[in-house]
Amino acid sequence: MNKVQLGSSDLHVTPICLGTMTFGEQVDEITAHAILERSLERGVNFLDTAEMYSVPPRAETFGATETILGHWFAKNPSARGRLVLATKVAGPARGMPWIRGGSADLTEADIVSACNDSLKRLQTDVIDLYQIHWPVRHVPTFGMMYFDPASDKPVSTIQQQLEALAGLVKAGKVRTIGLSNETPYGVHEFVRLAEQHGLPKIATVQNGYSLINRTVENGLDETMHRLGVSLLAYSPLSFGLLTGKYDVSGIEGPGAPKNARIGKYESVRKQRWGRPEALAAARRYNALARAHGLTPTQLALAFCRTKWQVASTIIGVTSVAQLDEDLDAFGAVLSPEMLAEIDKIRWEIRDPAL
Repeated sequence: MNKVQLGSSDLHVTPICLGTMTFGEQVDEITAHAILERSLERGVNFLDTAEMYSVPPRAETFGATETILGHWFAKNPSARGRLVLATKVAGPARGMPWIRGGSADLTEADIVSACNDSLKRLQTDVIDLYQIHWPVRHVPTFGMMYFDPASDKPVSTIQQQLEALAGLVKAGKVRTIGLSNETPYGVHEFVRLAEQHGLPKIATVQNGYSLINRTVENGLDETMHRLGVSLLAYSPLSFGLLTGKYDVSGIEGPGAPKNARIGKYESVRKQRWGRPEALAAARRYNALARAHGLTPTQLALAFCRTKWQVASTIIGVTSVAQLDEDLDAFGAVLSPEMLAEIDKIRWEIRDPAL
C-alpha cells in the first residue's frame, strides 16, 4: 500500500489502520495474534490501541488490549520496527472509576504515568503516536449534541497537557502526538499554543467518520486542512450498521447477530450507534451500495478512502476472515454519480450517528 504522511510529522502510514479495541473482549489472544500477523502480511503498517481498551470498557479489561499487543511484540521483535504504533491516554474518567480513581481531570503527572504504563504493557521503548483519547475540558462527545458552558469545571489547561506531552517527546518515549474526539476549537488551540510556546505540534486527530456521521465536514475539516493536521477516521462501518447485517432483523430482532457488538453489549446500544435513526440511515446507504453492485462494506470503506479529509481509516475486526474482507473492500471504486447520490442522501438525513 502507498503511505501517507501524518500532519507535518515524520510518520508515514498506510491509508488503512488496524484498530484493536476488540482484542481482550470479543477476540482472544490467539485470534488477536493471528489478525496482527495477517494484517502485517497484507501490508498494513499502522496499529491503533488505547490504555482503556478493550471495549466496551470494564475495570477487568483495562489495559488488556495493550497487553495482548505487548505479548505479540515480544514473540515477534522484528515486527515492531515495521509498524507505526499509536495508543491513547484516557481523558477524564467519565463514570469509569477504575481510570485514575474516577478523576475528572488529566494532569501532567497522569499523562506521564499513563504513558509509562502503556510502554510496559506494550513491551516497547517508544510510542510512535500518543493521543489524548477525549478532551479534558467539557465538550459534547460520544453522541452528545450541545455544548453547555455551565458544565465547565477547573481542569488542566491545554498548555499543561502539551507540556506533559513535550516532556515525553524529549525523553524519547513518544515520537509524535495527537488528539481524539476533538472539536475545531480544541485542535486550533493545541496548534496555536504549541507554536506560541515552542511545544510539539499535534499531527493527528482521531474522530468518528462514516456515511452516517460526517460531522468532521462541519468545520473541523477546514481547521485540519489549514493547520496541517491529519484525520484518522474511526468507526467507518458504524459498529456494523454499514455492513448490512442489521438491515432485515434490526439491532435486537429475533434474527439479529448475537455476537456483534451492538447486539451483545447494552452499553453500545445506548450510544449513537443504537439510535433508530442511525439504522434507518444505514439502510439507505446499504441499499444504494447494492443497487450499484457493491456490498455495503465496500461502499462504506471506499467512501472513506475517497475523501480528501481522511488520512487513514481505522478498521476493527474479530477474525482474520473479516480483516481480509475489509482490506479487499477498501479498494472499491466509487463513481462521481454514486458520490453525488451519497451527498443527496446526506442532505436529507444529515448525521444521525454523530
